Amino acid sequence: MIHTIVIGCDNAAVPMKEMLIEFLEAKGITVENMGCDSADDPTNYPTVAKRACEAIIGSGYRKRGILVCGTGIGMAMTANKFKGIRAAVCHDSFSAERSILSNNGNVLCMGERVIGHELAKKIVNEWISLEFRDGFSTPKVEEILSIEACNMR
Repeated sequence: MIHTIVIGCDNAAVPMKEMLIEFLEAKGITVENMGCDSADDPTNYPTVAKRACEAIIGSGYRKRGILVCGTGIGMAMTANKFKGIRAAVCHDSFSAERSILSNNGNVLCMGERVIGHELAKKIVNEWISLEFRDGFSTPKVEEILSIEACNMR
């Protein structure tokens, strides 16, 4: 079970981030807010993704992250530049499930302009309930880590 979620957004996604903070805290999950907190905040999504990924890495990967921007794509692209981060854009429950069970993902990215808040809650609820287990997908995740080790020195 996940105990702490690091969450962040750009100024395009403040309403979804705030809704998700409330949703997660109601479930007893500790939430660490990496910003933005206002539609007027000019902080770009790469800066927020960097803060969140550094917090996850600093926890020894015990925390997971949720990053939200207009589409989720920019957040995922930025997050995947950090060693040990496996971020996926998920706009449906099946993708969220597979990001954990097949890929041992640790960052969920979504788009405020792509999905509604109720669907986002459903996706997050699915995502936080899952844990990666060794099995059929382990060799694939190990291969991802091997490629990462070669390319991220």
